[in-house]
Amino acid sequence: MRVFVYGSLLDRACQRAVVGRELRMHRARLVGFERRRGRYFYIVPRAGAETAGAILLGLDPRDLQALDRYEEVPSLYTREVVTVRTGGGAKIACWCYLPTRRITGER
Repeated sequence: MRVFVYGSLLDRACQRAVVGRELRMHRARLVGFERRRGRYFYIVPRAGAETAGAILLGLDPRDLQALDRYEEVPSLYTREVVTVRTGGGAKIACWCYLPTRRITGER
């Protein structure tokens, strides 16, 4: 399993605290989304935008459950499939945490 991250989960210390180890990462970007920050990092769709981040690799079901708890799914974020681009231009489908209205403040 793979998850695209763009905020605090890029930090190795955060990864250790959440899943108990540092994770393998591969740099990637999500086209069509802009990163913002309120109390937490979040992304919103915006034409022409790009969000830099990384794909977390080698996750197992327990890791995904730990990440879901950390991201407070479904209260603060939902986990959805997106397509990201690697530095070499490859397109890869992976999970990504998208904000709920509670994060963005939208009605």
